Amino acid sequence: MKEINVFTGIIEEIGIIKNIKPIAQAKRITIQSKKVIKNLNVDDSISVNGVCLTVVSVVSDSFECEAVEETLKKSTLKFLKSNQKINLERALTLQNRIGGHIVQGHIDTIGKIREIKSENIGKIYTISYPSEYRKYLVQVGSICIDGVSLTLSAFNTNSFEVSIIPHTFENTIFKYYRNGDLVNLEFDLIGKYIENFVNKSETFEEKLNNFLNS
Repeated sequence: MKEINVFTGIIEEIGIIKNIKPIAQAKRITIQSKKVIKNLNVDDSISVNGVCLTVVSVVSDSFECEAVEETLKKSTLKFLKSNQKINLERALTLQNRIGGHIVQGHIDTIGKIREIKSENIGKIYTISYPSEYRKYLVQVGSICIDGVSLTLSAFNTNSFEVSIIPHTFENTIFKYYRNGDLVNLEFDLIGKYIENFVNKSETFEEKLNNFLNS
């Protein structure tokens, strides 16, 4: 069945960047994979560190995607280097369960890791973000960090915390993060739709009349 362009934020594999080739203002990225490459086809959507990209070529142990200028501006893909490890997730199909939350792969902004604290079992990551996105955060709400669906444990105007369990730590690139590293952030889609709805100044009737009279 054809894949649809949404993800769950449950990482399937840690891939490796094999090559990055500039193409005008875009980049063609070659990614080495063992798991997600199975049944992967040209034109499929795939999440690379939380960014939805289209597969343009597939060979035995790697595939290629292209990141256009707008994608590079908004995400950390512009900083990718050869041999760097990245989170990978194939797009959701209608037969799959949603293990995390609905993720589009459309990055809102970039965050920075400020602190990593070890607990008895897991780890707490403190990540700073631009304050204008505070409106999308709610207690124990969802957020996607480099393609990983996570739950907020605390937040304020300039930073938030997420708790990482051992399984997530071992199966994503969270285990490679250091203070100062940049990460892709995608805020909850439902919150953005609600904001759009409540901030409308015109009623339905006013909009209809304006449209009919335009």
